[in-house]
Amino acid sequence: MEIILLERIEKLGGIGDVVTVKNGFARNYLLPNNKALRANEANKKLFEANRAKIESDNADRRAAAEGRAKDIDGKQVVLIRQASNTGQLYGSVSVRDILDALIEDGATNLTKAMFELERPIKSLGLFDVKVKLHPEVAVTVGVNVARSPDEAEMQKQGIDVIAAMFEEEQAAAAAVALEPDSEDEFDDAAPPSDAPAAEAPAADEDEDA
Repeated sequence: MEIILLERIEKLGGIGDVVTVKNGFARNYLLPNNKALRANEANKKLFEANRAKIESDNADRRAAAEGRAKDIDGKQVVLIRQASNTGQLYGSVSVRDILDALIEDGATNLTKAMFELERPIKSLGLFDVKVKLHPEVAVTVGVNVARSPDEAEMQKQGIDVIAAMFEEEQAAAAAVALEPDSEDEFDDAAPPSDAPAAEAPAADEDEDA
């Protein structure tokens, strides 16, 4: 289907471009969200008659988005979750979780549709998530998923929490292996000083004869 773009669409084009897209993409996303018009003669004339206003409105929205971008670009939110010793979460972190954390931190005018997260986060660590505030304005926010605030701080400093924990366990296991066995200590110990002395052998009777 041929359409006229009413805003910049990544990998398609900018305002006023006439492009061809799959019918489903146009009908299910672009047209109902007022991001495009069918490219027929009537709509082409309509677009040209309103081009100046469309471009002006887009510029206003872009400027507003750029203002908001300064407040959240590079911001990092901490999400405390339970996880196994291998770092796998008992559950996952979704766009809704990240959005709620940003709103709690003071961010405004954000929606789930702005976030680009291919799949839920299912492990501990630091993650960068792209947020599109406007078709021409995108920022990156950090998501620090940890089991505790202390571990979150360690991760923020660049420490791999799981690797550090594994090293500690290895060191503890090595220390235990070096400890002497308690049974061996008793086996090798000398008899106590108050143990009865061994009896002397009996004298040979022939010596007195």
